[in-house]
Amino acid sequence: MASWWESNIIEPGKLPLLLALTAFVVTFLVTRLITRLIRAGKGPFGNVKAGGVHIHHVVPGVVLTVVGGFCAVAGGQRGFGSGLAAVVFGIGAGLVMDEFALILHLDDVYWTEDGRKSVEVVVVTAALVGLLLLGYSPFGVNDLNEDELQNRATALSTIGVNFLFSLIALFKGKARIAIFGVIIPFIALFGAVRLARPDSLWARRLYRRRPRARARSRLRAYHHDRRWAGPSRRVQDWIGGAPDPVPARAPARR
Repeated sequence: MASWWESNIIEPGKLPLLLALTAFVVTFLVTRLITRLIRAGKGPFGNVKAGGVHIHHVVPGVVLTVVGGFCAVAGGQRGFGSGLAAVVFGIGAGLVMDEFALILHLDDVYWTEDGRKSVEVVVVTAALVGLLLLGYSPFGVNDLNEDELQNRATALSTIGVNFLFSLIALFKGKARIAIFGVIIPFIALFGAVRLARPDSLWARRLYRRRPRARARSRLRAYHHDRRWAGPSRRVQDWIGGAPDPVPARAPARR
């Protein structure tokens, strides 16, 4: 375990990345916990206001991200300073990405259906950084034995093949499968051989003169969304909290 930690985390300079990812995930979880307590009217927390203006936590998040990013660039990949800069950057990024939907819509949509985009982006970001962290580093590692070199060559060749399959899955409109398929074998292959989603670039170009393929694609996408929309929403609600119910509109008078 110590040799793996030294060869794959310390020597390639991945420790700041690990610290940044940890700070990012912890900040997001703590922020969501605090906002849910504020929403429920529990605990000592409350919204921050200055002169009647609600200060969203994306504001200190931007400041911390800028400070941590510049300090990380100036400090290099090693030493206490780089680790501290990585933690500051991770905290700032967690605060910013928690309000990604607000930045996207330029509106306070935190507890609405549109606010679910923040949770999705945070999960995808953490997954990407985690895969980058766990992946083998082909550079910056010295004194490897033959078995380690062979393992790295096998891993890199697998990642390369999966990356090609991931590109196909991405063109077929399967972004999540494409992301995880870069590292995890067979996931990208599964997405690459299946029918493309009807709104994807692949379907628009290659199914244009294939009406049966277009019809099968629409039917499969309909059944897939109907099957997985509910569980996906429940997971998002468990992580980030359920959106506020939309008030029913009064019937229009004639």
